[in-house]
Amino acid sequence: MSDSTPAAPVVLDVWCELQCPDCHQALTDVHALRAKYGDRLDVRLRHFPLEKHKHAYAAAQAAEEAADQGKGWPYIEAVLARTGDLARTGEPLLVEVARELGLDTEEMDTALIDGRHMLIVDADQAEGKAIGVTGTPTYVIGDERLDGGKSQDGLRERIEEIADRLLAERG
Repeated sequence: MSDSTPAAPVVLDVWCELQCPDCHQALTDVHALRAKYGDRLDVRLRHFPLEKHKHAYAAAQAAEEAADQGKGWPYIEAVLARTGDLARTGEPLLVEVARELGLDTEEMDTALIDGRHMLIVDADQAEGKAIGVTGTPTYVIGDERLDGGKSQDGLRERIEEIADRLLAERG
């Protein structure tokens, strides 16, 4: 009897910051990659809040709470679509987006106060620094790191080349 278990997906880590306009622009590539590869590409958001963005750390924690409530990516995309608003209004925007998505806003507010997701954000940031992430967005696929903070030009094509190669190697 042959085992026809599908191969594990290729992992694409996207080191992101939710107050970063460049990360908002990167969503176009993320959507295209998901459309092309489906379940064969596991796109994972990794937190890398930058010190220059006052509300990025809270936004990362809020994204983790949204994920716990089952709407991680919709929340991430909604916040990224409003980076300017986040810069101006801060945490009230994070709770407002949660309300718009039907999340438990009291739980969101409590998570931001009690810091229950700080360790996840801190671990992502530490791992990012350890592998040389200095800005956002930064992509890691296979053993290659691609810096999208300077320019998004050609990055999707490069990610596709690497993904295609990795998928071919897996059979």
